[in-house]
Amino acid sequence: MIKGVGVDIVMTRRLKSAVDRWGRRFLERVFTGAEIAACYERARPYASLAVRFAAKEACIKASGISGISFRDIEVANRQDGSPLIKKEGRLARALAESGIEILHLSLSHEEEYAVAMVVAEGGVGASS
Repeated sequence: MIKGVGVDIVMTRRLKSAVDRWGRRFLERVFTGAEIAACYERARPYASLAVRFAAKEACIKASGISGISFRDIEVANRQDGSPLIKKEGRLARALAESGIEILHLSLSHEEEYAVAMVVAEGGVGASS
């Protein structure tokens, strides 16, 4: 059963402006170390950061949970390259309390914009 849907869009240049202004302080407040490293390994790190920021916002909207920080939500990639939200720590506990078992994540970005969509699913018969 679908418990929620969240969508967010981010302008890549706004994310770059935040990094330019606040530097590592901003990055470490919003992203995990693994996310920062993964994004800066890519050809377009700001687009990668922007799409992860959008995913974190979309996750919060889809799940309806509060009391978690952006760093509690980690966006990673499976071996096949498809994106996923890691369900660990405070996020995992909050999702379990909300009855959310699966977070479906879709990401897309181009030069100016990054967009993410999350569908939160739970209920009898759902599997991770």
